[in-house]
Amino acid sequence: MTSLSQDVGLFFDKMPEALPLYEAFEQRVLEEIKDVQIRVQKTQIGFSNRHNFAFVSFLPVRKAAKRPKIYIVVTFGLAYRVESPRIDVATEPYPNRWTHHVLLASEEEIDSELMTWVKEAAAFAAAKR
Repeated sequence: MTSLSQDVGLFFDKMPEALPLYEAFEQRVLEEIKDVQIRVQKTQIGFSNRHNFAFVSFLPVRKAAKRPKIYIVVTFGLAYRVESPRIDVATEPYPNRWTHHVLLASEEEIDSELMTWVKEAAAFAAAKR
């Protein structure tokens, strides 16, 4: 087991049932985006090229009663606000930098729409100075 695998395993210690969701997301990211680094931190797992472009966490983006028992939250940044019912929260921490949070409860939700946003976020991050 690599250090990254161990770190990921520890990250999912409190919700191990969500690990397959994360693994499916990670696989798609690594297949579809070049030169991605993954960094496991205490509260999130970051995906970066030159800069961070996506994160996986357990952010409570929905009220507990509306959150599924097993989930992950994928966060990504773009230059504009995505208008979609799939986006749980979108904020603009800096002008023209929108942070989007999407709650995923099934592998089917790791679809072409989500990956289009994540790939666009990777390109947006790579273009930053």
